[in-house]
Amino acid sequence: MSELLLSLRDLACGYGRHQIVQQLNLHLNAGDIGCLLGPSGCGKTTTLRAIAGFEPVHEGEIQLGDEVISRAGFTLAPEKRRIGMVFQDYALFPHLTVADNIAFGIRQHPERKRITGELLELVKLGTLARRYPHELSGGQQQRVALARALAPQPQLLLLDEPFSNLDGELRRRLSHEVRDILKMRGTSAILVTHDQEEAFAVSDHVGVFKDGHLEQWDTPYNLYHEPLTPFVASFIGQGYFIRGQLLSPEAVQTELGPIRGNRAYTWPTGSAVDVLLRPDDIVHAPDSALQALIVGKTFLGAATLYRLQLPTGTQLESIFPSHVDYPTGAHVGIRIAADHLVVFPAQGSIAAQLKLGESGVRRYQDASAS
Repeated sequence: MSELLLSLRDLACGYGRHQIVQQLNLHLNAGDIGCLLGPSGCGKTTTLRAIAGFEPVHEGEIQLGDEVISRAGFTLAPEKRRIGMVFQDYALFPHLTVADNIAFGIRQHPERKRITGELLELVKLGTLARRYPHELSGGQQQRVALARALAPQPQLLLLDEPFSNLDGELRRRLSHEVRDILKMRGTSAILVTHDQEEAFAVSDHVGVFKDGHLEQWDTPYNLYHEPLTPFVASFIGQGYFIRGQLLSPEAVQTELGPIRGNRAYTWPTGSAVDVLLRPDDIVHAPDSALQALIVGKTFLGAATLYRLQLPTGTQLESIFPSHVDYPTGAHVGIRIAADHLVVFPAQGSIAAQLKLGESGVRRYQDASAS
């Protein structure tokens, strides 16, 4: 069984008297990589800074290993926490070489040269040890920052939007490399990002934040297939909601016809519900009687994302293989393949969060735009 490394218990924190994060409970096992995911202003960076010791906590406590490092009225100094930090802007010393940047935190260590050399090879910069930061690409600078943070062998590594300054393809490649490096060394880490592809690529567990609250802390698989709240369901994986009526514990009647899933719900038959549909739940079926009008399309390379309008006016999205090419304005047959049926009670508290368009589609507001 894995050893518990980091615990945040009933944590509240913020800046000055302004409380941003409330009633936060989170646990990370040794060797695991966690991620704090959410839109700007949701509290994820505030939480990271509290773990690092840069911000005091208002309530609750933070425990690292066997030691409480923060609680109301007490904050252990950042340099005493054995926590490494990789900043968004890398924060490299411009007057030091790559090797000297990496060795900065272990200048007095008797095996400084050996450790530096091993880390240079680990981050694939062995031939660039004598270069300066301005002579490196963005990806190379990020590797230097990572190696520097790993040199003192921290108990926990924190990464604050570490790939945000890189282009898309480099972000994807480097995120996989960073995960491999951390796993190879058995280093526990917490990453902050607003990019769910990045979060899923790097992390064992992801925490979805909304307005200072942790909505769900879970594996990427469970966040996608077992969301606990409508916000998580919508934020993860381009979720859309349509209204339905519960036919049985496993089936819902919708304007698309009955949808049967692989889970049971205990609400009374006939209950009004909101049904989650994602682009991969709606598949191309040329011979289907269910037809939709293509009102928009986005070519993604291996696939094409189509925006579809049903006869009722409801709009949804679907992903077709890229070799299946239809023009805008064409009608196409579709089929619902939502085996992982996810529904929530259609209550006023949920409806109040919905953005209702003229088409009648129910989609939770795009949190990434806030």
